[in-house]
Amino acid sequence: MSLNYPGYFVSFEGIDGAGKSTHIEAFGKLLQERHPNREVVMTREPGGTPLGEQLRKLLLDAPMHLETEALLMFAARREHIAQVIEPALQAGKVVISDRFTDASFAYQGGGRGLSLSKLNELELWVQERKNGVLLQPDLTILFDLPGSVAEARRSKVRAPDKFEQMDLEFFERVRQEYLRRAKEDQQRFYLIDATQTQEAIWNLLKGLEINI
Repeated sequence: MSLNYPGYFVSFEGIDGAGKSTHIEAFGKLLQERHPNREVVMTREPGGTPLGEQLRKLLLDAPMHLETEALLMFAARREHIAQVIEPALQAGKVVISDRFTDASFAYQGGGRGLSLSKLNELELWVQERKNGVLLQPDLTILFDLPGSVAEARRSKVRAPDKFEQMDLEFFERVRQEYLRRAKEDQQRFYLIDATQTQEAIWNLLKGLEINI
């Protein structure tokens, strides 16, 4: 991140059905146990603040223009950074977020086809700090899974939101954009093969060396 905040920022990413939500709470508890003097803040996107949660309901269910969708995602993110993420990092806390900006590139960019240059502009506007440095996670854990496998998993859970209802080709595009982002920033991303068993994935997460 190179912002010299005393805190540490982790994001969990992956297409719907990849299994990140299965492990994120346990991972937060693990870090809290390993670092008892650090407060661990669990949050999510879209959401994380009262305004963000209101926007989440709209974003996940209401039909809207693609650019409106992206703008609302980044509006919720700006509030999230201002009210939760940045204050926590400045106070030396550990922040674990279920999704961050990589999801916007994957879903609105890769999946829905919004120009990546427009997303780059929004990312810069919302996340740029001193000396042009972007506020980004210190670590992004990406659960990678073929769209067909994720589709089978999604069919077994609750009623789907508007994104979860998208077709297989959509999720393959989302996946490929995630992988592109990971390839461009290999120091930040930790890639997990999410076709493995839950136990195998949890062992990988437990074995991560994180210098907090």
